[in-house]
Amino acid sequence: MFEQLKTLPADPILGLNQTFLQDPNPSKINLSVGVYQNAEGLTPIFSAVKKAEQELIDAQTTKSYAPQAGAPDFIEFATKLLLGDAITQALGERAATVMTPGGCGALRMGAELLKQSKPSATLWVSDPTWANHYPLLESAGLTLKRYTYYSSETHGVDFDGMLESLSQIPEGDVVLLHGCCHNPTGADLSQAQWDQVITLLGERNLLPFIDTAYQGFGDGLEQDAYGLRQAATKLPEVLIASSCSKNFGLYRERVGAVTVVTQTEAQTGAAKSHILSAARRSYSMSPYHGGGIVGHLLGRENLRAEWQAELENVRKRMNKLRHGLATGLNDAQSKIDFSFVADSKGMFCYLGIPTQDVLTLRSEYGLYLLESTRFNVAGLSEKNLPVIVERVAEVITR
Repeated sequence: MFEQLKTLPADPILGLNQTFLQDPNPSKINLSVGVYQNAEGLTPIFSAVKKAEQELIDAQTTKSYAPQAGAPDFIEFATKLLLGDAITQALGERAATVMTPGGCGALRMGAELLKQSKPSATLWVSDPTWANHYPLLESAGLTLKRYTYYSSETHGVDFDGMLESLSQIPEGDVVLLHGCCHNPTGADLSQAQWDQVITLLGERNLLPFIDTAYQGFGDGLEQDAYGLRQAATKLPEVLIASSCSKNFGLYRERVGAVTVVTQTEAQTGAAKSHILSAARRSYSMSPYHGGGIVGHLLGRENLRAEWQAELENVRKRMNKLRHGLATGLNDAQSKIDFSFVADSKGMFCYLGIPTQDVLTLRSEYGLYLLESTRFNVAGLSEKNLPVIVERVAEVITR
């Protein structure tokens, strides 16, 4: 049966990481991997998460299934983390959250709901967007098209182009927005721009599907939720996919959630039932452990405060490294102004250098970033920053 199969090419990002691991260069540096790393190059466990996990394990009396929609404390507190207490209370049963296997599971369950709700709807994604959006959402049967988002000339959001592009989308379609810390560009909408986009979506009867995977990595937990909270307040329908991989450091536990807001409690109940049906057809029940940790942590004031302080330190460290790279590159050469790097948000940013320079950095110096020039800010460290600045400046000024 399997003799007809041909080996598929590796995922561009995961495949590049494999190439890095096999590179014999002793001074190689990996800026392509998409996980947070500390100064030692490790993805640490938050101390508050470790404490919550131990308390959870000590208190457990069973390994039976959690409810299909997810652990109740996770559902409650994850929803409030996204929407805030006041909006969550105001929406009541118009909002429903289902725990999923990671943010990918949330995106896929959201896509399944869209396919059941309006099979003819097109899903519009930013140009560019996270590479996995395409296979993840198209495999659910959705048609994806692009709207204008990023300017390679200004290294920021092409907001006029974005508004013009969104205004041409047919009514009733779906627009995928990055809640914060745009992946791969690091170029985010301002609060004023969010307001304009949400107004336009309402006027055009377009449904926002907001992918928020980095809450707390941009400007802060509350600030990073501005766009999705405005959407949930001002629009009749919103779909949100969220992830706990980054801001809780729970990558391997696969914790995420899909949240749906509709016009009535009955519509939300129906939407939730379709999400649960899609889950039953694919993975049946979400893993509990990671969601249990998050629910336990967020429900205890001391642990939540400790986690928020740790998360804020992570955010500040990345901002310091981002500014250090921008300043270092500008001091080392005058061909390209890298000030835009300091203005980017979250874990990723485009470096904006020619593709050939990316390949040269990889082959000659063992410095790995994607050919799109996306690099992981958290891959920088106080130790490797001077080396990276020297190598990049040398290559681009040849």
